[in-house]
Amino acid sequence: MTRVLVPLAVLKGQSVSPGLETLLEPVDVTVLGYHELPEQTPPDQARIQYEVRATKALEDLVERFKASGGEADHRLVFTHDREQTIDRIATETRADAYTIPGASGQIERVLVTLTGDVAVDRICSFVGDLVGPREIGVTLFLATDDEASGRELLEAAAETLSAREIDVRTELAVDRPPFEALLETGVDHDAIVVGKRAPSLRSLLFGEEAERIAVESVAPVLVVRNIDVDETATAGGTEGEGL
Repeated sequence: MTRVLVPLAVLKGQSVSPGLETLLEPVDVTVLGYHELPEQTPPDQARIQYEVRATKALEDLVERFKASGGEADHRLVFTHDREQTIDRIATETRADAYTIPGASGQIERVLVTLTGDVAVDRICSFVGDLVGPREIGVTLFLATDDEASGRELLEAAAETLSAREIDVRTELAVDRPPFEALLETGVDHDAIVVGKRAPSLRSLLFGEEAERIAVESVAPVLVVRNIDVDETATAGGTEGEGL
């Protein structure tokens, strides 16, 4: 069964928009409640102070997801490193994707970007499981400087989703800045699906692309993991967290 990790800054009141909650109905969900601590604060100390309140909020969210028909559970972590925590829990739960919350009402069309070195087959499989037979349209987006191969990739991906009776459109951006082109296309969409990409100099300087997309678009973003690569990268332990 497809599983999605939903990380939330639970003690800051971060929650899931109604549109994202509905979008996730066909999949299993793990709600990750995290609280990022100052470096000098021991996780055990924070747990003593905040665990009861945080757990109650997580249990309420889990019940909402269960009421939608899927399996749901939760984890609570007090951590000094949010990104490391998300990667670790995603690995432990074998999550296919994780979310970056955003504002959305009813989700009618999802933008799926295939730009860059991403696992296209895995992304299409995830989107097929997520959308299924529901009346939610999908737009496949690709930014490239090679128009011919770009069209070929989009057509192959579109055929995969069309075979699952999903309403698919394609959008090819040629010789345009990929990030800006994606945001322009995303205006008419209610959620965005991206593939997890390896860290780059640009991401180190400006932040992870998926996070930047979420900030600029305001829509929920779902990041599809390349599980084999991600699990290799996160192997080796996580010091300084309280589970």
